[in-house]
Amino acid sequence: MKILIVDDELVSRKKMDLLVTSLGYETLIANDGLEGWEIWKRERPRMVITDWMMPRMDGLELCRKIREAEGSQYIYLIMVTSREDVNDLVVGMGAGADDFITKPFVKEELAVRIRSGERISSFETRDIVIFSLARLVESRDLETGQHLERIRHYSKTLAIAISKSLNRPEELDGLFLENIFLTSPLHDVGKVGIPDYILLKPARLDDSEFEIMKRHSIIGFNTLNEAMKKYPKADYLRMSADIARSHHEKFDGTGYPDGLRGEEIPLSARIVALADVYDALVSKRIYKYAYKHEVARKIIENEKGKHFDPVVVDAFLKSEREFVEILERFSDG
Repeated sequence: MKILIVDDELVSRKKMDLLVTSLGYETLIANDGLEGWEIWKRERPRMVITDWMMPRMDGLELCRKIREAEGSQYIYLIMVTSREDVNDLVVGMGAGADDFITKPFVKEELAVRIRSGERISSFETRDIVIFSLARLVESRDLETGQHLERIRHYSKTLAIAISKSLNRPEELDGLFLENIFLTSPLHDVGKVGIPDYILLKPARLDDSEFEIMKRHSIIGFNTLNEAMKKYPKADYLRMSADIARSHHEKFDGTGYPDGLRGEEIPLSARIVALADVYDALVSKRIYKYAYKHEVARKIIENEKGKHFDPVVVDAFLKSEREFVEILERFSDG
């Protein structure tokens, strides 16, 4: 990530530049606010560290101008100042500053401030990427409708119910709940690689067509896994890759693509597996009517320990009311 440093004092500017580059970031340097504004317009870095008091254009005006021009891509603004009065900080925040560093500062403090801003920027980027990929798949499948919204709410509902059980899996924490809500819509992202004559066929697939359709799990995994290699700390990419590959695995080992059994299947995929099947059962398709909730529940109960993890089925049975509410809220009708 590029960070724009704006300071009219040579010594302060060089010190900030050295500290920021030592933390592994690329820097852009401006000698005052007006030069900083011109550099920002040209380069549009996602983070700006600016001094408050400068000639030609001070830090307040620079923050205001960036906020007015940032568009849909949020810019994180850190203001460096010797001011500690609360009223001054209120003025700075009113101009658009996100954070403040008071002179003199140390490298450790600067690192924390930058990482905080980087997390906020990454959250925005993450959500946009996930939404865009999910909608890309949805745009090719005329029957998905509100399917993706239902899947993410079903999945989070199941995860919450499991988290309240006596034998709660250690991995099922707050971050897991957040990530499964964000990434479960990517379960079928690999369908972008499936030919239209199969994906849009208005009838059940024959055996050879189904074999081609099954490839979407590997295509989705490979796509998301490549992204994960580039951003190994992005835990949501790891979960999304697990879900894409394994949400068609079955608890008894008869699923695809790897024939995983039991807890060999990632928990996130076991959860999405039930959410996806439930939604397929209660949704209308060209080749089938929508089943009533009671029919879908009976089918899922009968598949306990076979298709579905018994723990996930128990969570479903405890969450029936929520499932019905989600189905009604995001109805295709």
